[in-house]
Amino acid sequence: MEVRDRAEPIWTCWNHWIAVPTGDQAGVMEILGLSSSRPLTFAEAQEVIDADGHAGPGHPDRLSRVFVTPEVDGWILVIGAWCDPRGERREEVLRSCRTLSARYGGAQAYYFGAQGDGSAWLVAEHGRVVRRYAATGEPDDESLAHGHPLRYEQKRLLELGLPVDGDLRTASAEQLDEWTVAAFDLAPEIAAACGVSPFTLTRDMRVRGTGVLAMTP
Repeated sequence: MEVRDRAEPIWTCWNHWIAVPTGDQAGVMEILGLSSSRPLTFAEAQEVIDADGHAGPGHPDRLSRVFVTPEVDGWILVIGAWCDPRGERREEVLRSCRTLSARYGGAQAYYFGAQGDGSAWLVAEHGRVVRRYAATGEPDDESLAHGHPLRYEQKRLLELGLPVDGDLRTASAEQLDEWTVAAFDLAPEIAAACGVSPFTLTRDMRVRGTGVLAMTP
């Protein structure tokens, strides 16, 4: 059954998503090993993802289901904690994005904590990861860094008077603090600059197909 729906923003306290530049919803789900459960509107998805996020670690629904959007302006979004590029599934998400990007040319994964909990982003192109970065205040943030800063990162670094290559060894303490504050909020900005963000979905965007609540492997 196809659900007639319009895109609406999806924003919760803790946000995790994968973005793929394709309209091939079935192909994305196949690569990720997802199975369709039932059609879901954007408004319903907002409630489901928000409830799962507040359920906390260990809750059976938190990693067991995701919302897979219909095609929105040429993109498919997979939304839910299972997509986290910097948590317990970080390596699985990295491999998934590499595989997706090999088929569709690109794939991205993001985390954004809207309560001041930081950001993380992962961008893959044509089968390889070109950038991974985390700014969450956790001890392992530095170990996740891979690749050169993206164009949008370079823009923000330049605005703060920092080297666009991201080498902060010569930065002052004040500059480092400014970058930390900026990077904590950067995931939604990078997502919008690189494609489609769940936060900026609007009802006038072109939607094709039906969103689904999908079960994870």
